[in-house]
Amino acid sequence: MIFITLEHISAHVSFSLTFVITLIYWGTLVYKSEELSNSGGRGMIVTCICITGVLVARSLYSGHLPLSNLYESFMFLSWTSSMIHIVIELRGQDAWWLGAITAPSAMLTHGFATLGLPDKMQQSAMLVPALQSHWLMMHVSMILLSYATLLCGSLSSIALLVIASQINQKIFLNVNNSFLHDQEKKELKHTFYLSFRNYRKWVFINQLDQLSYRAIGLGFSLLTIGILSGAVWANEAWGSYWSWDPKETWAFITWILFAIYLHTRINRGWKEEKSAIVASLGFILVWTCYLGVDLLGIGLHSYGWLL
Repeated sequence: MIFITLEHISAHVSFSLTFVITLIYWGTLVYKSEELSNSGGRGMIVTCICITGVLVARSLYSGHLPLSNLYESFMFLSWTSSMIHIVIELRGQDAWWLGAITAPSAMLTHGFATLGLPDKMQQSAMLVPALQSHWLMMHVSMILLSYATLLCGSLSSIALLVIASQINQKIFLNVNNSFLHDQEKKELKHTFYLSFRNYRKWVFINQLDQLSYRAIGLGFSLLTIGILSGAVWANEAWGSYWSWDPKETWAFITWILFAIYLHTRINRGWKEEKSAIVASLGFILVWTCYLGVDLLGIGLHSYGWLL
């Protein structure tokens, strides 16, 4: 009983913290303040500790790793988002804007788990025979870690596209509003482009591009390990390495898309807007693979809430 109480307290505290931290980091986008950024960073550490308390308490009273249902997986995803933020900050990188991506991710996944799911789905239950395996930790943890890092990379690419479109629109308006010849317009457009490259927004775009590339590179590796370990586990549980279950199919489609992203970036030299478009599509695929298949009650991997 004490562990259940501890879980509930930690869950409520951590969600409240993620909400406040999200507002803090969104505030830093309008008014850059080192004090606000530092307080947000400390808040993310406390949030991570609280969510860790939720997962540990649930593990103690359930008797198994808290990765067996949709509620637990969403809480683990929220914990991973906060950990990504902490790890990047500990590396000493100047990414004051990072919390504007990781904090809302942690808040929304946490909020969906605690407020969006019915009470029945939040309760811990005995593991079904297929989940009573040592592959549970290996496969599910790798998959969820990959989802968190891939979503972080995809969100960074979406933010990059939004900022780049604003810059391009401003250049376009300035060029077309001037009564210049075509050659002069081209020179003016180039001048505007270079001037923006020397200022904050271009630096911001470059940082977003690098974060997206590194996060997706890591997430792709984790997804590969998760798919391979899942295949081995499926052979033990169901007698087949691959059965084209909807979850498996969408995981493979997601893997292909991010493989295309890495291929075009490494071998074709795609950067910034071009690669960001591919990564942005991955945001939709990850959520389809993770949540869409589960909630529609399709296949062996589904949690069957909507149907």
